[in-house]
Amino acid sequence: MTWRGSTTVKDRIFACLPYLLPVVEVFAFGQFFLTQFPPVQYLFLPLLPLLRIYYGVRYAGLIIFFALFIFVVRNEKISHFIRFNTMQAILLDIIVFLFGVLTDVVGLLPAGGFAVQTLYTTVFLGIVAACVYSMIQSLLGRYAEIPAISDAVYMQLPR
Repeated sequence: MTWRGSTTVKDRIFACLPYLLPVVEVFAFGQFFLTQFPPVQYLFLPLLPLLRIYYGVRYAGLIIFFALFIFVVRNEKISHFIRFNTMQAILLDIIVFLFGVLTDVVGLLPAGGFAVQTLYTTVFLGIVAACVYSMIQSLLGRYAEIPAISDAVYMQLPR
């Protein structure tokens, strides 16, 4: 769906970048999946420098989260397309954070237990799939419609 006019190539590329935040955050959940399917690890090789910087800087996730929200989502001078995708990436990141809290609570289960592995793999694949879908849609100049998340984004963004 193209809404509020057409998008430029620059807007399409900038709309894809915020989705790197949830992908980097959810990478920790991929440990079981990536050990079971080692060839998939090669798809994430381009992210290694970004992962080192991200996990090397204390509170990098929090800083990036607030920077995106304050300077991109709430800045009406930036196109609606970029702000929409940024807010959607932020909501995906919040989902990853909430699952991280959930796994801390469930941390009483054995670390390698089947339930924990299933939860980690499901969260990892779900967030990566949502981000890849959203990036592809952004590159095509379309709004990525993820059922509940996109509705929440439309409610958050001023028209």
